[in-house]
Amino acid sequence: MDDDRSSEKLADALRTRTGCPVDASVRRRVEYSADASNYRVRPAMVVFPRGEDDVAATVNFARENGLSVTARGAGTSVAGNAIGPGIVLDFSRQMNAVRAVDVEARTATVQPGLVLSDLQRRLRPHGLRFGPDPSTQDRCTLGGMIGNNACGPHALAWGRTSDTVRELRILDGTGERRTLGSDLAAVPGLAKFTTANLAVLRTELGRFDRQASGYGLEHLLPERGSSAAKAFVGSEGTCGLLLEAEVALTLMPAATVLTVLGYPDIASAADDIAAVTSCAPVAVEGIDAGLVDVVRAHRGTVPELPRGRGWLFVETAGASVAEALAAARRLCAASHADDHRIVTDPMATAALWRIRADGAGLAGRTPDGKPAWPGWEDAAVPPANLGAYLREFATLTAGYDVGGLLYGHIGDGCIHVRLDFPITDAPRRFRTFLFDAAELVVRHGGSLSGEHGDGRARSELLEVMYSPAARAAFAGFKSLFDPGDILNPGVLVAPSPVDADLRVAGLAPVPSRGFALSTDLGDLSTAVHRCVGIGKCRADTRGSGGFMCPSYLATADEKDTTRARARVLQEVVRGELGWDAPAVEESLDLCLSCKACASDCPAGVDMATYKSEALYRRYRGRLRPMDHYVLGRLPRWLAIAQRFPRLANALAARPRLRRAGMRLAGIDPRRAAPRLAPTSFRRSSGSNDRTGTSMTSATEVMLWIDTFTDTFDPENAAAAAQLIERLGYRVRIPSDRVCCGLTWISTGQLDGARARLRATVDALAAHVAAGGLIVGLEPSCTATLRADLPELLPADPRAKRVAASVRTLAEFLLEHPGWQPPRRPHDTVIVQPHCHQHAVGGFEAERRILAAMGVTVEELAGCCGLAGNFGMQRGHYDISVAVAENALLPALRNAPPNAVFLADGFSCRTQADQLAHTAGVHLARYLLDCPSGPAAG
Repeated sequence: MDDDRSSEKLADALRTRTGCPVDASVRRRVEYSADASNYRVRPAMVVFPRGEDDVAATVNFARENGLSVTARGAGTSVAGNAIGPGIVLDFSRQMNAVRAVDVEARTATVQPGLVLSDLQRRLRPHGLRFGPDPSTQDRCTLGGMIGNNACGPHALAWGRTSDTVRELRILDGTGERRTLGSDLAAVPGLAKFTTANLAVLRTELGRFDRQASGYGLEHLLPERGSSAAKAFVGSEGTCGLLLEAEVALTLMPAATVLTVLGYPDIASAADDIAAVTSCAPVAVEGIDAGLVDVVRAHRGTVPELPRGRGWLFVETAGASVAEALAAARRLCAASHADDHRIVTDPMATAALWRIRADGAGLAGRTPDGKPAWPGWEDAAVPPANLGAYLREFATLTAGYDVGGLLYGHIGDGCIHVRLDFPITDAPRRFRTFLFDAAELVVRHGGSLSGEHGDGRARSELLEVMYSPAARAAFAGFKSLFDPGDILNPGVLVAPSPVDADLRVAGLAPVPSRGFALSTDLGDLSTAVHRCVGIGKCRADTRGSGGFMCPSYLATADEKDTTRARARVLQEVVRGELGWDAPAVEESLDLCLSCKACASDCPAGVDMATYKSEALYRRYRGRLRPMDHYVLGRLPRWLAIAQRFPRLANALAARPRLRRAGMRLAGIDPRRAAPRLAPTSFRRSSGSNDRTGTSMTSATEVMLWIDTFTDTFDPENAAAAAQLIERLGYRVRIPSDRVCCGLTWISTGQLDGARARLRATVDALAAHVAAGGLIVGLEPSCTATLRADLPELLPADPRAKRVAASVRTLAEFLLEHPGWQPPRRPHDTVIVQPHCHQHAVGGFEAERRILAAMGVTVEELAGCCGLAGNFGMQRGHYDISVAVAENALLPALRNAPPNAVFLADGFSCRTQADQLAHTAGVHLARYLLDCPSGPAAG
């Protein structure tokens, strides 16, 4: 508590001095206590500078108060060089602009917080690009790339970040602003330092391209251009804070072709590098079979690969596709691969590259489900030595009984691997392994790091790689910029021990009380530590169909990322925060429980489940917020209102009464109450002969009548029943009113959810045991039956069988080869997939049906913003609207006059109706009636 009060007092003083956002709250400090590394260091405060003057004032304040300063972009550092105990400067929020682009000179001037993909998007119309392209390019910042000397797959052709830098404007540790270029005079004493250290610089540094460990002092040599700017690249925030950078750009190739080469194993692939690189490829990436197996398990499938257990992904370029293809054929002839596949289709190429891109997160688990950690994830050796190094590395890991998934930039000799170190139980063993691995890589003439930097993960190991004279030169270089050692202390110079501040060391298991967490062996600590911090939740992936993370896309605040929420929950399981702590409530408040992270996060973080578990632990046996009783138990109240629909609708139509009732219920009064149908599906005459659970014929199908379909949109159920009956089936519905319990789950009322799910299993078990299928109409309920049911009733073997029998309407229809949807080639359809369906079952069946109908489709990516009870809760209306502005509302505003808005989710239709006055239609009705009406009104 004293630390908290001290941090708040200092933050108040800095805020008064600068006027810029400064946050020393417990929650914010926890969010920035880790990056994508193994380490945890809670800062004193986080500052969001608006410009250079804020940065200068912050550094002066830090010097006056004995605080360190650490620069941070997207926080994707795998080495632990974006965390520190003093002030963390987050450049990504407000210093993220492209200052200028000179197309003729092929240069760009950028601020440090600019995301690489935003720069590439700005350059694309000019046929230009920034060369380095790490796998985190959709969220990593230029400042972070300069700090680490980032590379990526195309560094083989377009160089490292240090190769692109022309001029840097920085603020050093004394508060001086300096402009670094190809002139050593910019830093007093730098020329003299270079002369005094010529022997070391020429013999120990710059021996091969991927020698990223230590400082890049070889660039100070006269024969290398005497570039202070290039020497600054890779200094990991220890010498200065970047204010602005001028970087060189490269022409985009006119055409590229991907060739995948198959080998017996990854080491054999490495042996063939000389033959492969002789064909002048622009990228050569390697992937081990273990990684492909994990991607396949996570995604369900992977694109076709050539025969083998190790692969090289080789990209060739040319002035035309024919030229790039000819180069690919020469490559296949020159290589010694067992098999190959040449790919020219852009979609197929992107799908193959996605295996590599997702590897960083998926590699956080070994094939048998053990957590795997970075630490030795970035070693590099001269490419000629790589095959031998990999074989000896396999022997070393076997000796320590650790394993992991290999991938990396094999053309450059750089290998990434995360290993299942027993950090929790045996951190000293982790330390011993790192020193042995360092000895191995040095024997092969290699580097501890090839592009991620040394950070807290490897700086102590520099003593294995470099002589005392070289390490003294590193210290001397830093002292010219930061004599007081306030910039990122403990990194590179006077390093912290590699086993200090480990995030999971000594953590005890925390058995789950709500969900089974079967993939995490029932351990909530293991589950929340799935988040390794790679930060994909900060990326806008809507262009590739991603849904994560809607709240962050709306606010651009780290607080609203899946990663930040995981960090807060990690503090809870380690005992630093209670389940009822304000930081926990603040962190989880804007989580929509959309479940998108469960599928979009490569590490498989499922924040909706963790939030439900957190609410369950906080409120079990205690008084809950009113909306939990109202919205969380909504099916119960709707069952009563359904008996008097006219009265309920009349009362809801009276504005004053509605607003008063909503305020009392914890609902935002700006929301309208959806109108109840005059007659529910269960009460309609057509359903009377459908109730029942026993199977009398193999041609019976159970139609799952969820509360929302039954109460608000019974015509959807009637349409689905007709479609199913046209295939020769008899449609049945459960005789008892049963519920999937979703509203109880989303509000953390898991005992109530289990009670409803037990009743559901009782109602469906006989039908399923006889071989029957269950067709669901509401995507959120269907997803709950598939994913949450087995997790909440793990001891009931019937639960898994019921879950496996559930189908969406589209899936069921496509299981009948003779069924064909009606053709509507003149229709334009705007379709909003439901978040839960995206996460749990996918939307492929619906895509296939719409394609067969011949309609023009605009498929939206991202949450609608209502997300069940979330958008109805008091305090969430504005963020709900902001999320809807990510995709839904712009699409409806720009829709053609006669477009159809297709949405199976009741929440999605409600959001569109209330915010855009647009009526949505369920797939069942669209297939049956094929309405063609305006999507916006």
